[in-house]
Amino acid sequence: MIDAIMLDKIINEIIYHIEKSQEQIYTIVENTQKEHKKIQTELDDIKKSVTHVIQQVDRLSIREKKARTQLAKVSREFNRYSEDDIKKAYEKAQKLQLELATLRGREQLLRYKRDSLEQSLRNMQDMLEKAENMMSHLGVVLKYLGNNMEELFSKLKEIKQIHQMGISIIKAQEEERKRVAREIHDGPAQLLANIVIRTEYIIKLMVVQPEDVKNELTGLRELVRQSLQDVRKIIFDLRPMVLDDLGLKPALHRYVEDYKKHYKINAEFVFSGKHERLSPPVEVALFRIIQEALNNAQKHSEAEHVLVEMEQLSNRIVVLIKDNGRGFNPETIEKTKSRKCYGLINMRERAQILHGEFNIVSTPGKGTVIAIVVPT
Repeated sequence: MIDAIMLDKIINEIIYHIEKSQEQIYTIVENTQKEHKKIQTELDDIKKSVTHVIQQVDRLSIREKKARTQLAKVSREFNRYSEDDIKKAYEKAQKLQLELATLRGREQLLRYKRDSLEQSLRNMQDMLEKAENMMSHLGVVLKYLGNNMEELFSKLKEIKQIHQMGISIIKAQEEERKRVAREIHDGPAQLLANIVIRTEYIIKLMVVQPEDVKNELTGLRELVRQSLQDVRKIIFDLRPMVLDDLGLKPALHRYVEDYKKHYKINAEFVFSGKHERLSPPVEVALFRIIQEALNNAQKHSEAEHVLVEMEQLSNRIVVLIKDNGRGFNPETIEKTKSRKCYGLINMRERAQILHGEFNIVSTPGKGTVIAIVVPT
């Protein structure tokens, strides 16, 4: 049994760390609120710009339609018009078409930026709510420590876990921000910069070699499509909408299919049992665990085949993730503190938060099996 002096020391130490965590979370909340306000202001400006551009597009569409009508009339009745009139009608229609295409391109970019800002606002609002809830929980813990000393001993372990969880969440948020920033920088940001350069080139090309503009626009369209695919992938990785709308099974089915196509790995998802919606925390945690496991298989194992098996029973969910990669020694990985180790720790912590079990069986050269059992 722990004596009173040691208990008091432990309590004071816990209070100190919880207070520090509160300060950190408060700083995060304050900074996030400032960023939220900044993005809201930017979003309001973008919405005004979108409305203005839409109005311009509508007006220019009317003018362009009239110009095309006039050009069609001149073409039909070319004997009644001079060569100069025909040329002017053609040039006017072409000029309006180019202006309209430019405005529509600007409208699409503004809409994309607007949608991205709205998504950022939703993510920040979610982060604020979580941080505020955590502050509230920590406040309850501090009050409990001050007013319920007699029952504290049985709660020491739980309080320590809450503290560690707070630090883990802060670190996970920073890592996720770095990852998203890196993906946006390497993907859509580079493509959009290339699109701007290609657009400027096309504008110049229209003057000197208009016959080549169509091919350039086709290439530009492919760049935009690729950028859109990258953005959709980033959005799906952040928070797959199908997970909220339809549940864990459809979300995993789509994720595994996309994973298979993207990484050229023979991935398979097998579900058994009665498909029923789980609580949001369970669905999110299981999805992230499986996502991390598949990412590890792609980055580290050199696997050619990955199998995700999920069985939904009346009182628990059982998940097995198997690959035929090169395997590893779990104890060696944890001692080296590599990035792969951090991924395994994150998966284990998510399972523990759900009061579940997390086990890894792996041997060098013989693949890896990850087993998760979570009560429902």
